[in-house]
Amino acid sequence: MEMLSVKVPADIARIVRAKDLSKAVRELIALELYREGLISLGKAAEIAGLSLWEMMELMARKGVPIRYGPEDLEEDLRTLEEASR
Repeated sequence: MEMLSVKVPADIARIVRAKDLSKAVRELIALELYREGLISLGKAAEIAGLSLWEMMELMARKGVPIRYGPEDLEEDLRTLEEASR
């Protein structure tokens, strides 16, 4: 993965209450891209450097709803059906 560097004022870490500003920025970017529907939950977790479950916990803390549409339900039902065989 290609990395970019961005200069930000030092007090930003204090504002976002983060010891690891890089991680906090990745999480915020992942949350916003997911909220806007530009990336999947899995991709958001990857960007944030979190497991899928950790990403869902972060989303709950930040009030970001998980998108779950009819296609997701159909996929889950197929998975359950295959697992029950």
